[in-house]
Amino acid sequence: MNCPNCKEASKKNGKDRTGEQKYKCLTCGSGFTTKPKLEGKRVPAAKIEMAINMLVEGCSVRSVERLTSIHRDTILRLLETVGERCMMLQEKLVRNVVMQNLEMDEIWSYCLMKQKTANAKGLEDNPEIGSVYTFTAIDRTSKLILAWHCGKRGETDTLTFLHKVKAAINPDEQFQVSTDSFNGYTNSVPLVLGQQAHYGQIRKFYGTPNPDEVRYSGGTCIAAIRKPMYGYPNKKDISTSIAERSNLTIRMQTKRLTRLGNAFSKKFANHRYALALFFFHYNFCRSHKSLNDCTPAMVAGLSTHIWDLKDLIGIK
Repeated sequence: MNCPNCKEASKKNGKDRTGEQKYKCLTCGSGFTTKPKLEGKRVPAAKIEMAINMLVEGCSVRSVERLTSIHRDTILRLLETVGERCMMLQEKLVRNVVMQNLEMDEIWSYCLMKQKTANAKGLEDNPEIGSVYTFTAIDRTSKLILAWHCGKRGETDTLTFLHKVKAAINPDEQFQVSTDSFNGYTNSVPLVLGQQAHYGQIRKFYGTPNPDEVRYSGGTCIAAIRKPMYGYPNKKDISTSIAERSNLTIRMQTKRLTRLGNAFSKKFANHRYALALFFFHYNFCRSHKSLNDCTPAMVAGLSTHIWDLKDLIGIK
């Protein structure tokens, strides 16, 4: 047994009060057990499972605190541990995906304060404060979220996101990519995805917003133009409808993205952990009626069963 801190050899050092074998590192002297990090001495596994389940169902941290009697700081530590695990599993398991139509889009949120306030305070150059855009790539057939990325809506973060997409797809297959008319995609998609992608953009035009609802919604879409950008995309298949519908699911199921509330993220890292939890749960744990009660990972051939929440968070 190697030490989780310094990776050096350790020896057995008795047992804890639950009978779990304890170990002591021969190099750094730290003690540890093989019990998963989430299963602490004071928080039962059943409560941990309940808390994580509530987070993926759209509850805020304070709501989870009131309903489970787990302190909010503990909930955030659980979120960090599970979020890191979800990022690792997403990177490890979502690989060599074969698909025909890929849609990409971005969803807006913010951390700590709105971008206008950040600009007024001279914090416009801080990437972890103000407007945050979550880039997503979804397979039209399996509804699998192949890759996601949080950052600013600019060229640098767009390239980072596209490299994550490239790492998730099968390198030997060609497919069609559809995006909106965001300029960051225009040159980046051919640059990163190259000959694999037949790329098209859809540009939508909106009418004047209803003056009574200007704060809550945009104008009605009055026209849409499909434009081939690179390769030979099928013009009638250029669409971002599935990605935009996915954005609704993300906003409804992630409390940090709910508009006109006070549950927005105050820390960029926690924002990413919450989204990592949502995306992995969506791909591997949540069955979809439109997929005959299978998960997107099952339809994409990445899993043979619906993951249990205990499998996701690593408790027995």
